[in-house]
Amino acid sequence: MPMSDPPIGRAPGEAGGDAPETLERLRLAEANIESLQDVLLSQESLADKLTTALQASAQFQQELARVQQELAVAVRSAGWRGVARAGKRRALRLLAARRTGVPPVQPVPTVADASASAAEDVAWTDIRYADWIDLYDTVDDETRRALMAQVAEIPVPEQPLISIIFPVYNSPEEFLRQAIDSVRAQLYSKWQLCIADDCSTLPHVAKVLDEYAARDERILVHRRQANGHISACSNSAVAMASGSWLCLMDHDDVLAEHALAVSVLALRRRPEAAIVYSDEDHIEADGSRSQPYFKPDFDPLLILGQNYFSHLCLVRADLVELVGGFREGYEGSQDWDLLLRVLEHVRPDQVVHLPHVLYHWRVHSESTASSVSAKPYVVDASRRVVEEHLKRIGVAAAVTTVWATSYNRVEWELPPTPPKVSIIILPRSGPYLARCIDSVRMLTPYPQLEILLVDDGGFHPPMRQMLSERAGWLTLLENTQDISDSAQRNFAAREASGDVLCFLSDHAEVLNPSWLHELVGTLTHPGIGCVGAKLLYPNLRIQSAGTVLGIGGTVGSPHRLFFERFANGYAGHLRLARCASAVSWAAMAVRKDLFDQVGGFSEEHFTGVFGDVDFCLRLNEAGWRTAWTPYAEMIHFELPEDGRAVDGANAIRFDRDIRYLRQRWGSWIENDPSYNPNLSLAHESLSLAWPPRRSYAPRPDVERQEPAAD
Repeated sequence: MPMSDPPIGRAPGEAGGDAPETLERLRLAEANIESLQDVLLSQESLADKLTTALQASAQFQQELARVQQELAVAVRSAGWRGVARAGKRRALRLLAARRTGVPPVQPVPTVADASASAAEDVAWTDIRYADWIDLYDTVDDETRRALMAQVAEIPVPEQPLISIIFPVYNSPEEFLRQAIDSVRAQLYSKWQLCIADDCSTLPHVAKVLDEYAARDERILVHRRQANGHISACSNSAVAMASGSWLCLMDHDDVLAEHALAVSVLALRRRPEAAIVYSDEDHIEADGSRSQPYFKPDFDPLLILGQNYFSHLCLVRADLVELVGGFREGYEGSQDWDLLLRVLEHVRPDQVVHLPHVLYHWRVHSESTASSVSAKPYVVDASRRVVEEHLKRIGVAAAVTTVWATSYNRVEWELPPTPPKVSIIILPRSGPYLARCIDSVRMLTPYPQLEILLVDDGGFHPPMRQMLSERAGWLTLLENTQDISDSAQRNFAAREASGDVLCFLSDHAEVLNPSWLHELVGTLTHPGIGCVGAKLLYPNLRIQSAGTVLGIGGTVGSPHRLFFERFANGYAGHLRLARCASAVSWAAMAVRKDLFDQVGGFSEEHFTGVFGDVDFCLRLNEAGWRTAWTPYAEMIHFELPEDGRAVDGANAIRFDRDIRYLRQRWGSWIENDPSYNPNLSLAHESLSLAWPPRRSYAPRPDVERQEPAAD
């Protein structure tokens, strides 16, 4: 069609009177097109997710058929003895979960069952514990000879005398005999058993004690004139002790025969030690062992939530004398109280963890191993001992009891003028970003706060419109350089004015109003420099509860997918604040001065993944621990798997990051102090390691691998 001449009275190219309206329509059309593009992208992501789910479902059906065949064989194996404790239906479901990788469903605790031990949450790991014991924790003649030979290498004058503190009151005769026999069976012979009888009324107690005292001169017996309860009775036993180390033991429990030998060998290697503690398990009425607790190395936060030192525990005698022994009025938590007071006088490196099961805790109707309700006074005492400890070390906090347990939650008090917090977000998706910042705005009653968003120049008009609607309480930081996520976060940190930096993923949605108070408060604990939140998938299963190095050869998050939001987790760890080797920068708070001190996130070696892990470990090198808390909760809507880490240049960067992670942090990958070497690195389920990565006496005659189901 030929071009028409311009209207009379207008020069060529001059806009007509309706041009502004036309341009406005064009702008609206462009915005609509970009909005439709966003919708199409999200639909493509949904299609990818559905395809992945269908593929996983088909694979699961194949695995299920195989598992059903294996289960038929497994029920005839020795490992099936765990069924008597876990219940047949539960064991079937959980063994299937181990085989398929599909997490077992963990019910939300109820009033009826929540008073049971938190270890019930991991009863499924017990299913093959008997097989594990047979392979890796059975002391045979060769092991005995090896341990005794190592002990014999220690000059006799340097072999410490260990005084076993053994308060007694109306002990069942069978259990009392078994306890004393386990002491007399020790491979290490330089011990004394200090028994204080708290006026037992059952006649067999005096008879048994007299019998053993006459049989072995290392057994000392003192009969108190009046019943004073366990703290006073324990002090009577301490008064009899002449050893340089005190070993705490209950009157109905059992020591592993190698317990003292392994402890003495550890003291030889670690002469600076002040406290030594080991892993433990339970011993059932039929003598079988169950519910192992494989503990982390010293954790100054976890010890506030539970007395995870518990047993076996040895304490230097001079330190017990220094703090005045056991305090009356704290019965039920008297050991915990003693240990906290001793900890106030020692360095963290003087607390030594032995990752071996050296103590068997008796389960019966009157023991706390059976249920907290067996000794209800324990709950109040456990709260008070921690409350008073925090006062003594100058930490302002309130201590409350975690519902239906004897665990503690520490609620940190902020100073009268709380530190200013800078929340830093890297926007990547408009719809998720709106949920993120709206949840922060609505669920964060924190007095001093700024929200910083990095504008990399790639925002679509709908996102810019959304941000303009919230401009009154957001600050946009423009940085259009083509740099990594680590560099973008460092850029925002330099612009931040807060004393605390809180890095948030734009895919995170806040769940509880106290989240920021909890994160900032945790940073007030001495030695804590960084803290992470509990991250949940949209279905409320655990996504991240602290990061462990070594899982899968790189990093992993124990509990992930295997437990839901309100579960206790392994030995109660999902309900307890504790230290972790690293936490996710999807929800991480850190003191700004420490962030600057270690140079922020690495821009050279970790461009996308592992930057948060590397940062936390460098912070640890500088003398600051990383913490994780279950009381700051967020849903993290992760981006769908899009292949960025496995294709092209991204795959090269990902491989480079992995290689540098292993080079730089190889010692942590081999031995993460927050993760017990008896737990598997093959996956995140906290199941048993086949074999353990550390042994008290290697046994080359045993093929150290997981036994077949048959």
